[in-house]
Amino acid sequence: MASSVAITDVDPKWAWAAYEPSAEDPWTLARASHLLRRVSFGAPWSELQRALADGPAKTVDRLLAGGDAKTRAAFYREAATTADSLTSDVDNLPGWWLYVMLHTPHPVLEKVTLFWHGHFATSAAKVDKAPLMLAQNQLFRQHALSPFAPLVSGIAKDPAMLLWLDSATNKKFKPNENFAREVMELFCLGLGNYTERDIKEAARAFTGWEVRHGKFHFNPHQHDEGQKTVLGKTGNWNGEDVLRILLEQPAAGRFLAGKMYRYLVSETAAPPARLLEPLAAGYREHNYDTAWLVRTIASSNLFYSAHAMSQRVKGPVEMAVSLVRSFEGTANTPELAADLRKLGQGVFYPPNVKGWDGGAEWINSATLLSRVNLVWALASGRSGQYKKKIDLEQLAEKHAIKSADRVRWLTDLLVGVELSKEVYAQLTAVYSGEKGRDEHLRLARVVQAIAALPEFHVA
Repeated sequence: MASSVAITDVDPKWAWAAYEPSAEDPWTLARASHLLRRVSFGAPWSELQRALADGPAKTVDRLLAGGDAKTRAAFYREAATTADSLTSDVDNLPGWWLYVMLHTPHPVLEKVTLFWHGHFATSAAKVDKAPLMLAQNQLFRQHALSPFAPLVSGIAKDPAMLLWLDSATNKKFKPNENFAREVMELFCLGLGNYTERDIKEAARAFTGWEVRHGKFHFNPHQHDEGQKTVLGKTGNWNGEDVLRILLEQPAAGRFLAGKMYRYLVSETAAPPARLLEPLAAGYREHNYDTAWLVRTIASSNLFYSAHAMSQRVKGPVEMAVSLVRSFEGTANTPELAADLRKLGQGVFYPPNVKGWDGGAEWINSATLLSRVNLVWALASGRSGQYKKKIDLEQLAEKHAIKSADRVRWLTDLLVGVELSKEVYAQLTAVYSGEKGRDEHLRLARVVQAIAALPEFHVA
């Protein structure tokens, strides 16, 4: 479909049908790169070439499968053991999670775990208890690509969430409305799909949900056993009943599918109701299975159209993790966590209950310069905390990239879209101007120049 077609005029049937490459609409490196950047954290050159050879359907299947099951299980067992040794201080956790993102055999799982972290935003700035924040993070990961109902049920009983929203003080004769409000506004339905009365009644249903000794505890003496009417349904409801009622609402499918649309498709234009409705209905019909939702989006015609490609700004975490994974390197992740927090995205430290605004909010004159500086620090790796974590010369030689092709190789790896001849000329001039110097640093200077391009900062 031509890019001149407005999003309001896109045919929903075409949009959500599976994209099938053709001579008129081919599977290209740009589209393969788009898939790997959007649902994953970028990819090394070999994986990009494999995706280009395999085509979209096989690549989506492989991404969602997450590699060899034994390898994946061993990685996450080791990650959990390491995390358990770090729970003396909550500030150990951001570096740990970034390490997991950088090295996981299942990057789609971590990308969606990051989505749920922003959706159910809980900050260690208030919940200063590492075991609780870690347990919440593991909850997101456990249910990231599964049906939504067990996830929202788990989060409703999650000690970190209960403390974050003061739900642990929700008593029979003094209901606290914080969680009831947020579970409707931010977690399940969105504004305009409930009333203040619904919030008050739901708060009564969650009374007696407490935290004792760092674990969820139901206190029947503090639970309101009376009749409650929530969204038009009356009964002696408890918290689980309320969650069930919320997910029975068509608004829940629209709200959740809409948030995933923004995360995976586009931040620049909200989808019209007629376009979003088939996706939302399918999500409900598939028991709110998030793996189904991600697969449907990532396989669709719309996903590979101009309405999706380059229509999201990379968040700081996405930008840095994708860069390092693409370069098959590593990083000092505690230092990286601190640098990313300065850029506005501290994992385990979302700014408020709404999470990160994202989009254009990631970029201003100060953060743009800082983003470019961080890219240089990571790519050059010649001093400081990132020393010798990435070697671009060795990487180019590993993939048999000739000197004359290295500028194009770096743009294909990091941007994935065709740049103008003028831009290629400028990047080539940067590379040529460093002639005679260390090859790794010559390439790092090109990476720095690429990071100054607008195309680098969108996915």
